[in-house]
Amino acid sequence: MKRWTQQDFERSREEDTVSAFYLHAAMCGTCQVASKMLTVVEQLVPDVPIGETDLNYEEQIAVDYEVESVPCLLIQKNGDIVKKIYAFQSVPYLLEQLRDPSA
Repeated sequence: MKRWTQQDFERSREEDTVSAFYLHAAMCGTCQVASKMLTVVEQLVPDVPIGETDLNYEEQIAVDYEVESVPCLLIQKNGDIVKKIYAFQSVPYLLEQLRDPSA
């Protein structure tokens, strides 16, 4: 995953039909597991851009997108945030969410 800033995600919202922004914290154990799952997911859906950032360095994102906890996956479709995922249940679950984000 590429490291994104909030501006990178905003640009993706304008340019890409579907994209995702993975928000995490360095010392979060659950985030480390979620990162590994997203690394697999990223390989399976190469047409969906997925960026990541550590909220410790991009705190304003948490305010602007009303992020309640980490890990958090923001999924946008056609410029609108359609999902905020906090429970990264499994790789198949994440694949389903990215392939059909409005479901």
